[in-house]
Amino acid sequence: MFDFSQAWHIAETADVTTASDSVVLYSISYLPTTENKQQAVLYLQQHKNCCTLDDTPCGKALIALNLPNDSHQPNEEVMQIWALASKRFIQAASGNITAFVTGADKRSTFVSVELPLLLQNDKIYKINGQDKFIFAKQFA
Repeated sequence: MFDFSQAWHIAETADVTTASDSVVLYSISYLPTTENKQQAVLYLQQHKNCCTLDDTPCGKALIALNLPNDSHQPNEEVMQIWALASKRFIQAASGNITAFVTGADKRSTFVSVELPLLLQNDKIYKINGQDKFIFAKQFA
């Protein structure tokens, strides 16, 4: 079992900064497989300068607490903790984003938290090589 208060503190304060053009996102919440995460991992193996939230000090600390981040039917409080960390991750991001989000569920952190923030972040220009606003239309 994990300590929710410690997890909240980590999500609120731990480092989520990345270099420009290095953010990689994936969506697996509520999906029947982890295919998007597997694709992201393969991409990261080829692009050593890139990282996911899991690769930041914040993500690593949450994972070290055994806070699950790949459940098909996520715990609501766990989802809120990851959503807070994701919010901070996207707010700190800049440049172009790579996203493995095929079939992303509307309840997922990607659709409900990250995508709206990507659209609001003036330092982010493209997602998967496409204008971020055009990319976002597929989730409307």
